[in-house]
Amino acid sequence: MKTLTLSFGLAFEDLHDREGLARIDAIFLKQLAESSPALRLRLLDARRDPTALAAKPASELIIEIAPYLEDFIGTLFGIESALRDAQARHHDLAPLYSVKRKFVQRKALTGQTPEKAAAIDGFAVRAELEAFLLEPLTERSFANHVDRWLQSEADHAEPLRLAALYAAWATLTPEGKAEHRSGILFKTPHKLDMHHLVPAESVGADGLVQLRFSSGHWRHREGFQLTDPGMDLVGALDNAHYCIKCHNQGKDSCSTGLKERDGAFRASVFGVKLAGCPLDEKISEMNVVKENGNPIGALAIVTVDNPMCAATGHRICNDCMKSCVFQKQDPVDIPQVETRSLKDVLELPWGFEIYS
Repeated sequence: MKTLTLSFGLAFEDLHDREGLARIDAIFLKQLAESSPALRLRLLDARRDPTALAAKPASELIIEIAPYLEDFIGTLFGIESALRDAQARHHDLAPLYSVKRKFVQRKALTGQTPEKAAAIDGFAVRAELEAFLLEPLTERSFANHVDRWLQSEADHAEPLRLAALYAAWATLTPEGKAEHRSGILFKTPHKLDMHHLVPAESVGADGLVQLRFSSGHWRHREGFQLTDPGMDLVGALDNAHYCIKCHNQGKDSCSTGLKERDGAFRASVFGVKLAGCPLDEKISEMNVVKENGNPIGALAIVTVDNPMCAATGHRICNDCMKSCVFQKQDPVDIPQVETRSLKDVLELPWGFEIYS
């Protein structure tokens, strides 16, 4: 059995002992002083009087400290290499989200309609585009090449024109959507019909009306095991980028609730009070740190208010989604980001010990 050996002369027992945790904290503060003396002073000031710090400066402090905490944890557990690999997986996906926002949504779809897109031969355009890619077209290869072409648009006018046509076809036509069913690059938020949140059709059988769901909705169940494995890193980061980081305006309704002008909580069309996360979890801040590529930092922000996040996330609650600022379109899938943040840490060496 592998034995956990901590850095800085610390023992495993220090993780579960108040005096040991105090020693760990002192070492962290010492390292923070060496890296960023001003940040250490701000942290100490906040600890002395947490109520004196306004919401936005408190959020900024937490976000700024997260990478330093992550580096410290990596050193403490001796997993620097594994942690760098995890961070790299986040950063390698960055072109997907920047190209989705800056190129697909802001350029390729401008002036396009489903009718216009239907006139595009997406498969023929793909063949032409692959001649420039010099590899099969996938969402990752598309994003990586478009990201590079955008740095010198004048020199890549033709491949960018083809890329725009393909993006319109993939996003707006049934054939294109089917081709990229499992991806995120060519998906746009849908408008919500609060009385038809789950796509279904009514079917008459034996004198009764049954609701029939799409084939993708049905999943085989074995006992009480989860039938939904949850989002992968690509999907979770897509939602983290989709979030508009409302904490910057003090309107992070996903966390603190969606309120009327008189300060009362707004109610949904079903009369459900939109009070946000019952734990006031720092959701917007988590999304910032997650999209910045700091998996341990993101989980640390979650556990400030929700140390039992292994029992929440996409498995149990969605009060945060109901109160998301996006009320007329798909909300940010916050529970999936939370659960993915936990899983990414649990997949590291000593992941459970880091979480606990």
